[in-house]
Amino acid sequence: MLEDVSVTCPYCWESIPLELDLSAGSQTYIEDCSVCCRPIVVVLRVDDEGGFEVEARAEDE
Repeated sequence: MLEDVSVTCPYCWESIPLELDLSAGSQTYIEDCSVCCRPIVVVLRVDDEGGFEVEARAEDE
């Protein structure tokens, strides 16, 4: 199941769209900001009921 969300880049503070694959479960991965091209650590947490939360943080945090 794919979910479209917007997150704020921790470097340039722009809102950027992400497409999350909830069927893969919880995961952590790197995605480059589509505005400033810096690497963002995306942390996706998926619960058993299908709910999720996403966190975007700087790579050096």
